[in-house]
Amino acid sequence: MLTLINRLLPLLSPLIAIASALIVGAILMLIAGANPITAYSILFQESLSTYFGFGNTLTKMTPLLFASLGVLVALRAGQFNVGGEGQIYLGALGSTLIGLYVQGLPALIHIPLALLAGFFFGAVWGWIPGYLKAIRGVNEVITTLLLNYIAVNLVSYLVQNPLMATGAPSPYSPLIAKTSRLPIILPQSLAHAGILLALIAAAILWVLLVRSPLGYQITAVGFNPIAARYAHISVERTIMLVMASAGGLAGLAGSCEVMGLKYRLFEQVSPGYGFDAIAIAFLSRGSVVGVVLTSLFFAALRSGANVMQRSAGVPITVVYVIQGFMVLFIAISFAVEREIRVKTQRGAKV
Repeated sequence: MLTLINRLLPLLSPLIAIASALIVGAILMLIAGANPITAYSILFQESLSTYFGFGNTLTKMTPLLFASLGVLVALRAGQFNVGGEGQIYLGALGSTLIGLYVQGLPALIHIPLALLAGFFFGAVWGWIPGYLKAIRGVNEVITTLLLNYIAVNLVSYLVQNPLMATGAPSPYSPLIAKTSRLPIILPQSLAHAGILLALIAAAILWVLLVRSPLGYQITAVGFNPIAARYAHISVERTIMLVMASAGGLAGLAGSCEVMGLKYRLFEQVSPGYGFDAIAIAFLSRGSVVGVVLTSLFFAALRSGANVMQRSAGVPITVVYVIQGFMVLFIAISFAVEREIRVKTQRGAKV
């Protein structure tokens, strides 16, 4: 019986965490005097079943998916990338610079070049803590977290000074060139081609992690770096590679925000996508497909929150409470799963 539960928990625990968080959200709605069934119906109908709402959901899903993939690839190598927010800001900066200062290129060249710059800026920001961890032994959680503040304040300084648009009432850059903007995929909506790029990135990452020797090396380093060394796998190089890749993927999230949605660099590039990505990656339990589905779910929550507030009288903050409880419940599930595994191992020895 314990063995069966042990096998089912990785599949059931994310669903249980989501359901439990939604139940807590419903209780809060009842306390506030709102009808949770009506509120949830409005939230998910607006975000998933209406044309404009679904377009908005896809728009929010794009940065969430890119940043979550970045957290996931780092986790596969046993690294905790909590610097997605800063990497998003650096990626947005890189694409903005190409969109502003590289002119006269056709869109077929300008768009990939701007995306490449965003990936490169984010990758450098991810490589720095990877290098410090691999070569100097510095904890990557501390360095990635601290680099978030540097990136946010760097972008803030730039859009308030050298990059600030002439006569702008608030800190933001001039518009990037039209040839560097991502095309809209759903007419008269906000949905742009960034979501297609994010899904392609997810597919490539799945093949890389599951079907390639490099994926085996990354997984081996994550499971047991000592054994990986005996297998002649360079642990240091693998750590730097995955952290740079994680930063590059998060950087593409910032690129798509600039190139597909805002068309300029704002002081507040991200409303916290980098931190949501951590929750998404943990809820997905290391699965690329799970990251795609969970990113869609989180995007739907964000997309429908405003309509839920207007129509059902439920504050937007309830959505953030639900997300927070998801993280709490998945953490509890990890502890329960570990305890069950210990009991299973003891039973097998007996």
